[in-house]
Amino acid sequence: MNEAVLHEAERIAEALVFASAEPVTESFLADRLPKGVDVRTVMAGLKARYATRGVNLVQVADCWAFRTAADLTFQLRRDESEVRKLSRAALEVLAIIAYHQPVTRAEIEDIRGVQTSKGTLDVLLESGWVRFRGRRRTPGRPVTFGTTRDFLDHFGLEEIRDLPGLEELKGAGLLSGRIPPSLSIPAPRDDDLTEDEDPITQLDLEELGLLTPGGEEAEEHT
Repeated sequence: MNEAVLHEAERIAEALVFASAEPVTESFLADRLPKGVDVRTVMAGLKARYATRGVNLVQVADCWAFRTAADLTFQLRRDESEVRKLSRAALEVLAIIAYHQPVTRAEIEDIRGVQTSKGTLDVLLESGWVRFRGRRRTPGRPVTFGTTRDFLDHFGLEEIRDLPGLEELKGAGLLSGRIPPSLSIPAPRDDDLTEDEDPITQLDLEELGLLTPGGEEAEEHT
């Protein structure tokens, strides 16, 4: 690739990501970069350039965004507005969804050993960290839950496979030394629908109260 073309492509990509309030998709970048330029090559070059700066270029799923360098975030926390803390139940449900997705409400309750209130799931859905993935191909066609791109972005993950494993959680002090020896943490799955899932349709969204019969988003979820 011509060096001048690559340099210009990096400048364009840098400007597009910098100007966006949300992570920018690779398809969006590809439509705006010079023809024939490889987006991954351009973004890898930019990522390396920003690796030692106060802001880093990070990948979030198939998107890119600028984020404060991890070793400097403590400098900004004092000025951030406090985010509403999740309850213990919500944190447990979020962790189960992250590690076990796709997972239904009944499966969440089976793992936790207690009933999960609709309010807990509503809080996670409203936070933008959890979404409806699909419908399980079993009697009753229960809804499956999964995490979102915002979840990855908030926790600094490029993809769901970057979630810490059992040993990492122990090392960080997030799991007690008295945990049952039978406890296992499954390898996080990718975002594709599984063989026993059907995609969410407009009819499903209407049934779940997320769309009115006319097809518009329900007011309480806008």
